[in-house]
Amino acid sequence: MAFIDYYQVLGLQKNATEAEIKSAYRKLARKYHPDLNPDDKEANKKFQQINEANEVLSDPEKRKKYDQYGEHWKHAEEYEKARQSQGAGSQYEGYTYSGGQSAEDFSDFFESLFGRPHHHGGRSQVRFKGQDYTAELQLPLAEAFTTHQHTLTVNGKNIRITVPAGIENGQTIKIRNYGGPGMNGGPNGDLYITFVLTPDPRFQRMGNDLYTTVPLDLYTAVLGGEITLDTLSGKVKLKVAPETQNGTKIRLKGKGFPVYKKDGQFGDLFVTYSIKIPTNLTEKQKELFRELSKS
Repeated sequence: MAFIDYYQVLGLQKNATEAEIKSAYRKLARKYHPDLNPDDKEANKKFQQINEANEVLSDPEKRKKYDQYGEHWKHAEEYEKARQSQGAGSQYEGYTYSGGQSAEDFSDFFESLFGRPHHHGGRSQVRFKGQDYTAELQLPLAEAFTTHQHTLTVNGKNIRITVPAGIENGQTIKIRNYGGPGMNGGPNGDLYITFVLTPDPRFQRMGNDLYTTVPLDLYTAVLGGEITLDTLSGKVKLKVAPETQNGTKIRLKGKGFPVYKKDGQFGDLFVTYSIKIPTNLTEKQKELFRELSKS
């Protein structure tokens, strides 16, 4: 998601008092509380943002950092240390430091967080990495069965990604450099996408295996026969043995879900038969059942 302006979330100005922050938080928290909006995803998302904003703005130290560094406020201490080191006569590229830490270690540390430094007016400035973004992508189970292209919008930009077959529910992948812009020419942040697979009315997924229940008419269960079953990879024909009992389970090897990033490997499909008792029988049909019960 894009950078959140905590003041805007609470409907406040930057000079708001502690009392105004507390009052705004209580009012909005009551309005968007999940208990009052159980089926409203947007309200739940708003409630989380309200709590996040209050956590930062109600804490004087956090608020001070946020006011000074905005979306980079969590890196305030590292930024201050960099400025202090520069003010003490150290030069990022000059490798002369007085803090007891080697220049190489110091540069490696900041490069891992923010990227390489650059010079401006004869002085080096630390390049801060941009804010990481997070996004949620909902997919039907059937779509996650095959590798495909998907376009999603993050912070006003359309991003086209390849979704590998077999993605797990709740799995998160990282796309480099698709986050917020860096500071002082630093690298962009990264984008983390969490996948949410919506349930399929036909199949239940457990790992790479699929489970389904198939209705079976009484006559086929008793006499045997053949039925056609829909799977995520197409239709298959199944032979039903005579005198099949209710709750009988069969296993179709390799007809389950694809294994993530392992081409040609699949889980299994487990089928449970649910025998349907016939209804609206004619008198003749009932008489036949009576005769059968006496035999």
